[in-house]
Amino acid sequence: MRVQQEIGFAAPCEIVWEILLDWEAQARWMRDADRVEVLSPMRRGVGTTIAVRTRVLGVPLFTERLEVTVWEPPNCLVMAHRSILRGSGTWQLMPAGDGCRFRWTEDVALPVPVLGEIALRTYRPFLRWLMGGALGDLRSHIERERHVDRDVPRVSRPDERSL
Repeated sequence: MRVQQEIGFAAPCEIVWEILLDWEAQARWMRDADRVEVLSPMRRGVGTTIAVRTRVLGVPLFTERLEVTVWEPPNCLVMAHRSILRGSGTWQLMPAGDGCRFRWTEDVALPVPVLGEIALRTYRPFLRWLMGGALGDLRSHIERERHVDRDVPRVSRPDERSL
């Protein structure tokens, strides 16, 4: 099943990239994420692994493990779903005037023949709604972060490494 949403931001792709990769803060704007935690020793680059405590219909039901498989800052991040869901999630950032266009695509499957496909087709409209809402929340989050960034310089954590 494929679900895709897109939104524009009045911020450069480099800024949006940094905000997206504040892993733990993703739970503030990603509506189905209850908690996000980095599992790997590194926080950036191919091989970075995170755990997302995921809500289904508002209830935290399972923890999903995701692993970065493509890392092209500040334009593309692909994460493989390594738990109950199989497939990938792709974040693409494209310059657009003075800002940035963000496209989020989820290509997922459940490893249960027939029933998995039926479950995902049933869940698809809700997932589209969740992703659209999350992108609106992300826009608000970016605007807040940008306002804070103008007043106080951001300090990188010592364990952050750019690859």
